[in-house]
Amino acid sequence: MESMIYFLFWAGLIFIMMRFGCGSHVMGHGKSGASRGEPSGSASDARWTAPETDTDPVCGITVQTRTAKSAVHDGHVYYFCSRECRERFEAAPDSYLAAAVPASLDMREQADG
Repeated sequence: MESMIYFLFWAGLIFIMMRFGCGSHVMGHGKSGASRGEPSGSASDARWTAPETDTDPVCGITVQTRTAKSAVHDGHVYYFCSRECRERFEAAPDSYLAAAVPASLDMREQADG
């Protein structure tokens, strides 16, 4: 009986050391499988930062994004010079977006066929 208690004591101590101490990396501290030095890649780590400036899709004016009015349409953020431009956009967003296709994007679509 004494040897059983001795065995359980050392097994428990080794388990605690592996779980919380010197061997914790064996038990899955990384959680995502990424090796040391690589980003974990979880969705909560990703952050979107607004550009410094953007073009108002309604009137074409370049606006400072930190002070501009904004709206989200189809998962994209659009910035506006005024509340009136934002309201016009929200009333008919597709009409403004069709006219605001960048030339470089249009050229790539034509090149792809």
